[in-house]
Amino acid sequence: MTQIDTGRRTDTLDGPRGWRDLAPFLEAPMRDALDRLEPDIRLVCGYHLGYWTADGEPTDEGGKGVRPALALLSARAAGGSWRDGVPAAVACELVHNFSLLHDDVMDGDVERRHRATAWSAFGTPSAILAGDALLSLANEILAAAPGPTTTWAIRCLNACTRRLIAGQAADLSFETRAEVTPDECLTMASDKTSALLACSASVGAVLLDAPPDLAIGLAAYGEHLGLAFQLVDDLLGIWGSPERTGKPVWSDLRARKKTLPVTAALASTGPAAQRLRELYAATEAHGEAELAETAELVEQAGGRTWTEDRVERESAAALEVLDGLDLPDDVRHELDDLTATLSRRDY
Repeated sequence: MTQIDTGRRTDTLDGPRGWRDLAPFLEAPMRDALDRLEPDIRLVCGYHLGYWTADGEPTDEGGKGVRPALALLSARAAGGSWRDGVPAAVACELVHNFSLLHDDVMDGDVERRHRATAWSAFGTPSAILAGDALLSLANEILAAAPGPTTTWAIRCLNACTRRLIAGQAADLSFETRAEVTPDECLTMASDKTSALLACSASVGAVLLDAPPDLAIGLAAYGEHLGLAFQLVDDLLGIWGSPERTGKPVWSDLRARKKTLPVTAALASTGPAAQRLRELYAATEAHGEAELAETAELVEQAGGRTWTEDRVERESAAALEVLDGLDLPDDVRHELDDLTATLSRRDY
């Protein structure tokens, strides 16, 4: 069996024990991908991914690995091995991190995963170029995968990337608009987050030339899971613990982002919603007292309850899609567990 040396432990390419055990399995192919980059850009990318510090010293501060987990499970759902899904998993993770690098620049976020964001550590130009490099690298990695349907897999990846960019553009436009409806916000979240999870959940199967109904079903599952995932993110952006999320308290309210809890609250009636509209319309920066009041008003106006209920609906819809698919027992168990974990996470 081929061995992977991660520098910390040894795992085999036969596969992880489950989606929670992915980091050692994917670290070697992810590092191999980064080794194709020019040294200065590679440093920024590896720092962002949590492989090393800004000085290049080894560290271990990676992200959740949700998208590569889905891609590997997608390959297994189509009857392949974990190894068959590696190109899809790496490509999806690279696209995700391309979006995070650019997102941090656009939002002006100075902290991610409990440390400085790439742009604040290396400068905006370097972070933008690093994101561009990861997107290009994702296509390069997926294009090298063997099989008759590689072209279709690449088309899926690029179609989802276009949706992701459209969602980010909509998110930015919301910042300068006085009113945003919950439906508009749901569409934005679907494009910005669900598109890549839908691709991740199906692209491994596409790469293995799975039956269309399986690939389409897995994509539908990923769409619902992605929306639940973003809804939880929006909740954590207001009420999450900085120690768990790695972001400052009230981070979304500080930036006056019109997330789903906020838009749902703003769309309601009553004194709490009215006061919330006044605070969001103000031009001066809010202090800690105003931010605390804003969070309380979102909850009083029903934004938190609305979002939590929608998380449950989307999670249930995702599981319902899985119930209609012919999946190996181990894959079904892992996807069920992944859905439950992501819909109840606090980080």
